[in-house]
Amino acid sequence: MQILVTGGAGYIGSHTCVALLEAGHTVIVADNLCNSKAETIDKIKQIVNQGNEANMDNKITFYKIDVTDEVAVEKVFSNHKLDGVIHFAGLKAVGESVEKPLAYYYNNLVSTIVLSKMCLKYGVNKFVFSSSATVYGDNTVPFVETMQLLPTTNPYGETKVMSERILTDAIKANPDFSVSLLRYFNPVGAHESGLIGEAPNGIPNNLMPYVTQVAKGKLEKLRVFGNDYPTVDGTGVRDYIHVMDLADGHVVALDNLSNGVHIYNLGTGQGTSVLQLVKAFEEANGIEIPYEIVDRRPGDIASCYADASKAERKLKWIAKRDIVEMCLDSWRFEQQNK
Repeated sequence: MQILVTGGAGYIGSHTCVALLEAGHTVIVADNLCNSKAETIDKIKQIVNQGNEANMDNKITFYKIDVTDEVAVEKVFSNHKLDGVIHFAGLKAVGESVEKPLAYYYNNLVSTIVLSKMCLKYGVNKFVFSSSATVYGDNTVPFVETMQLLPTTNPYGETKVMSERILTDAIKANPDFSVSLLRYFNPVGAHESGLIGEAPNGIPNNLMPYVTQVAKGKLEKLRVFGNDYPTVDGTGVRDYIHVMDLADGHVVALDNLSNGVHIYNLGTGQGTSVLQLVKAFEEANGIEIPYEIVDRRPGDIASCYADASKAERKLKWIAKRDIVEMCLDSWRFEQQNK
């Protein structure tokens, strides 16, 4: 199939491009590069074709566009006979969304609307949406797809809830449309080659790249946001999933997509606290990570991990890589990343 991957030069998107190409699909990438780099496309080619990336030119095509731009998006749809869309593009930092809610609502909702509109216009009936565990709000763990969604604790999470509703309503009005809503948890790690991984512009918002930059000496110490949560050691608990397991989940969801709306959690089903992750990183890589406890971050909840049994049952998908592999792969990428 020929698949449009929005945000395909980004962290999760790039790893999913690798998984799609290795599964035999052709990939069209649309990315505005606001939090990614164009060189990532060449690295994807290098990984898939083992250094002979020239042979990949007809397998992956890159457009530097913003997917809130309807005219630019329509050009992509008119240039390619697409079979499906995987929509990653969006602003994603919880804390920043509290500070800049209008930017988050505009970017994340308009992009979903534009892409849905083009899919319906051009008869592209497969749509995989990058949702998030934040849609559950401060709910009882583990999070299950059938539970009632509580109010989200930040604008980022609200944009995911609203995008899910937009796509669900589009399905009701267009029964040939098919959507998979993938609610995933906390992706970490990198491709085992060390060529691609999480490389945010500026100071990282996510835990693992912050840890690796402290390990490398780029940052002085890790800031741990709160140690008074009702958890095993007072720090926030999350379900960390290796990014390549997550990428594989997108390919499986796409390949198994049928009419209607399908919701899946993608996680390991196991919660790990911030300090537990730091200790795992130290033990896996033999590096001490200095840290300080600071105030809680607005919009964060105490504990968040998945019940991922539906994905295993329906898609035959399960997260295979453990926390040690996540730590090793993250550090390998940081060491190789300039």
